[in-house]
Amino acid sequence: MPKPTVAIIGATADRSKYGNKSVRAHAAQGYEVFPVNPKGGEIEGLRVYPSVTDVPVERLDRVSLYVPPAIGLTLLDEIAAKGCDELWLNPGSESDELLEKARELGFDPILACSIVDVGLSPGQMSDS
Repeated sequence: MPKPTVAIIGATADRSKYGNKSVRAHAAQGYEVFPVNPKGGEIEGLRVYPSVTDVPVERLDRVSLYVPPAIGLTLLDEIAAKGCDELWLNPGSESDELLEKARELGFDPILACSIVDVGLSPGQMSDS
């Protein structure tokens, strides 16, 4: 059976930030992780994709947002075009406007920490 897929939008190489802890947590729990950051490069040994539309799978099981609501709002159309089963809005990434647009696009957004969902606590994740 293939691994579940996840795009971490707002992934970062800074290990103290949630956008990095999420990459590591999902990978540790058996996900195929696709870090997304317009800067590209590499995070935790994984290729970084400039946009969710560049991720080389047809559809994602999960998209997890670690960007401010104003940025997330501009990315919803791309996420909808790519397609995903679960849209996770981590603490600080949500706004009423973003939720409304996500629902208009057919998403049922999950407002929770996706790191906790995979069975880890962000506090358990080392910053070094």
